Amino acid sequence: MTDVPLSGNEDWRKVLKELPLPLSVQKDQLLIECLDSITNGGYVDIEKGVELFESTNISGISALADLIKQSRFGEHVYFNDNLHVNTTNICVLACRFCAFRKGPRHNDAYALSIEEYLHRIEPFSEIIDEVHSVGGLHPTWTVNYYEDLYRAAKETYPNIHIKSLTAVEVKHISSRSGISVKETLSRLKSAGLDSLPGGGAEILVDSVRDRICRGKESSDEYLKIHEIAHGLDIKTNCTMLFGTVETLRERAIHLSKLRNQQNRSKGFQCFVPYPFLPDKTRLPEAQLASMNEIIRVIAISRIMLDNIPHIKAYRMNIGSHVASIALNSGADDIDGTVNHEEIMHEAGSSARLDSDSNELARLIEDIDLVPVKRNTTYTDFTRYKRKPDKNGINLPVAQSV
Repeated sequence: MTDVPLSGNEDWRKVLKELPLPLSVQKDQLLIECLDSITNGGYVDIEKGVELFESTNISGISALADLIKQSRFGEHVYFNDNLHVNTTNICVLACRFCAFRKGPRHNDAYALSIEEYLHRIEPFSEIIDEVHSVGGLHPTWTVNYYEDLYRAAKETYPNIHIKSLTAVEVKHISSRSGISVKETLSRLKSAGLDSLPGGGAEILVDSVRDRICRGKESSDEYLKIHEIAHGLDIKTNCTMLFGTVETLRERAIHLSKLRNQQNRSKGFQCFVPYPFLPDKTRLPEAQLASMNEIIRVIAISRIMLDNIPHIKAYRMNIGSHVASIALNSGADDIDGTVNHEEIMHEAGSSARLDSDSNELARLIEDIDLVPVKRNTTYTDFTRYKRKPDKNGINLPVAQSV
């Protein structure tokens, strides 16, 4: 399907209906019912989602998700050149799953000044097109700090997209500043904020949130903040942290809530599911996701979220090997070069931080897919032509069967 436009296929349901089905899908009545719903303009509801999570046919689920991805994006896999800069690890909350947070008196606590923030960007400023910035809920920062930060970043690096702030950060800034969420986002957009990354959704079931992140925004607040952002033409991503204490039904509920929100406000551009990493956290009862479960969640996300265009295999969390499998199981995006990352690595991630565009392209090509460089908002695309390796050798990587 190399003739699919780089931006994707708008009439993907029709294409999906015409694709040949592998036996693992053909022989599974549940998957056939899900496929029929999707191709006829419907969607996979919570009950079907629970059945998918309980199914033992992971190969069929992955195959159906891959068919959906192919119908939308063909062989294309998207990435960008980005950098993560975390503004502060000081946080007034103490979520049980978080290894990043520090109290203000901790030896490793930090809060970047504007000059320090710009200094972290400077070494990468000629090679990146996005800065991804999230952080803790600083006890004293108001909207003024972030306005000054984004304005300075845009003045210094006008061509770099600023993707920043989770919903709970927006809520905290709004509360600290004594203004509404809408005014907060409006002012920050005027100062240079371009989009929101979508982190902090965890599981959108308040009984789960009360156990793992008490004090954070509620499920409804998370969705409402994103709805307000969408109303201001600020695009956002959305996420799911799985493998803590949630049930399979609660995962399906989470996906359904995101789908329903997308129907209302239509501003989610990418869904990013990632498993809980347990190192240095206070959540001993966490279930922990196996590699198969990670692939299952990514595949079911693609099946259930028919109205959210992109599904990300978040390499910083799941690693390059699992991400490459996910790209053949429903995911179409592998994030970016990242260059620096703290939150996942504090939690135990060992994903490399020195991968450049050429290495990401090689990862994609090694599984017979086509690397496409994108911008943050998926409005500009270029098929990436990989440069020859420096040693002049290009050997294929053996693929497992």
